[in-house]
Amino acid sequence: MSPETGKWIGIDYGDARIGIAVSDPMGVLARGLETIRWNGRDSAWALDRICIIVQEQQAVGIVIGVPRRTDGKPGPSEDKARSLAAELQSRTGIEPVLRDERYTTVLASRIMRETGIRADRRNAVIDQIAAEIILQEYLESRRKSGG
Repeated sequence: MSPETGKWIGIDYGDARIGIAVSDPMGVLARGLETIRWNGRDSAWALDRICIIVQEQQAVGIVIGVPRRTDGKPGPSEDKARSLAAELQSRTGIEPVLRDERYTTVLASRIMRETGIRADRRNAVIDQIAAEIILQEYLESRRKSGG
């Protein structure tokens, strides 16, 4: 059962960047927090950074976007996200919630254009916005289901 209140961390996992979002303490609103840039190979470094964020934010829950293929079937990126989830659970004791994240990057791009974020800043924040979308959708689904 998910905790009723406390901050949640949202993660948009990618091979070059990992977007991180955090909710408010009541678990109502998500906001972009950080983009972790990494080489796609040194997962220990990226995992360490995520664990530090979880600890600093005193998070009670973690939501990880699972990048399914557009046909809905699992792909290699999904395997990587599931592996990250297992590692995070082992290190933090928090069982991550996995959410379908298809089209979140497309939606994040649209949001950036509509809100006037300059093109030269987009790569710096697109993954944070995608993480924010993943987390916000999860928080809203929790409220609708009553917990």
